[in-house]
Amino acid sequence: MLLLLAFPAQGFSQVSLCKMQKFQKQIPPGNYSGITPLGDDRYAVVSDKAETDGFYVFRIRLDTVRGRITEVVNEGYRSSGEKNRDMEGIAFLPSARTLFVSGEADNEVFEYALDGRRTGRKLLLPEQVKKATHNYGLESLTYDAAAHRFYTTTEHPLPGDSLLRILAFGDDLQPAAQYFYPLDTPPAGKANIVYGVAELCALGDGSLLVLERQLCSPKKKIGTKAVVRLYRVFPVQEGQLEKHLVTEFTTRINLLRQNLANFEGMCVPAKGWLLLIADSQNRYKGVLRDWFRLVRLPGA
Repeated sequence: MLLLLAFPAQGFSQVSLCKMQKFQKQIPPGNYSGITPLGDDRYAVVSDKAETDGFYVFRIRLDTVRGRITEVVNEGYRSSGEKNRDMEGIAFLPSARTLFVSGEADNEVFEYALDGRRTGRKLLLPEQVKKATHNYGLESLTYDAAAHRFYTTTEHPLPGDSLLRILAFGDDLQPAAQYFYPLDTPPAGKANIVYGVAELCALGDGSLLVLERQLCSPKKKIGTKAVVRLYRVFPVQEGQLEKHLVTEFTTRINLLRQNLANFEGMCVPAKGWLLLIADSQNRYKGVLRDWFRLVRLPGA
């Protein structure tokens, strides 16, 4: 089922939200927070509470005619042998056939071979990133193969900042540029609210998609909802970015619906498509699910 939504040209028009899907028997319960395509229907996926530092490899097959996922197969976990560091974002570097993974516990981005071992290289992040507050550090990571740039940012602005810093790095892993992004203001109220930027995704045309999510949880949990907004930005000149809404949707838990999905990972599986993956907190209390969602963009 496709839900068509129209938005301004800078944010695309006629965006299609495909029906959410889950594959409970095919993959283990997880805290899936990042995903990147490797080619040949394979994807590297990080789970932020995995037993050790590393990543899964899933085989995911898509039907882009009907807008659905037809198969998800877990091909195993590839560990670095190091301790878990709250792995949040993951990006594939095609020229080296290696992966880069951001960690929120150490605010580092290390490089890994496809077997899971660290190569010894990492992005040379500025020292101010180390000041990111607990649980609001490096949440996102993407690589633009056309521009030869990595992009990452923290979930919340750094201490003393009012805007997020989206940081760009070249293939030499050195800092290349810095952009400033205005985060949405969370809604007022008594509910516990977790909000911020959960992911970045390079579209290959010079623009980025920014995934902002707000998770609002009342004390009694019934009525908990997750609001996802995707914004498009154009990191051309350093300075403050103008954000353009692409689409937004809400999932929730109430007496009629139990489809709450805390989407944290996002990638481009094929031209004109987005693939989202949710963090279910290991299928918390048997209620949450490891949801996937396809989004069709113009040109698909």
